[in-house]
Amino acid sequence: MRRANVPKTRIVVALTAALGAALVLAGCVNGAPAPTTTPSTRPSSSSEAPVTTEPLVLDPAGSAQDNLPFFASVVEEFLASAPDSQGPAIIDHLASVGFDKATMEVTPDTTAVGLEADNIQFSVRINDSCLVGQYGNVGIHTIATSVLATGTCLVGETRAIDW
Repeated sequence: MRRANVPKTRIVVALTAALGAALVLAGCVNGAPAPTTTPSTRPSSSSEAPVTTEPLVLDPAGSAQDNLPFFASVVEEFLASAPDSQGPAIIDHLASVGFDKATMEVTPDTTAVGLEADNIQFSVRINDSCLVGQYGNVGIHTIATSVLATGTCLVGETRAIDW
């Protein structure tokens, strides 16, 4: 009687493993955020030297996609150290690390009725593409995208960057 249960047990174990693998893979392709690149040093084995990545830097001649790792890194680092920051502080920080303030856009910090905005969007136009960030109740998100047909990076109302 025990032998009759062995194949069923193997089938159940195999199906459970396959289902678990399918769920893990589905999580990888179903809206999981893409990893960001950060400088790091990989531990080395005794037979190889440590591999160190180059520090992230702004490439003014590059595209938004080329500069996305740097943009994401400086935005995340700044907002982690100053989580209550509003649009002007974010824009000033981006300018302090080399982005051109004249190419930036930012949404208002308050709503039309004077309440604090749930999220602030900000962007930098870099050559023919855009770096776009969003910060607020959704966390921090950064992307590289195309310039809109309007020639801008953000949709909707933005505020003058006159400080």
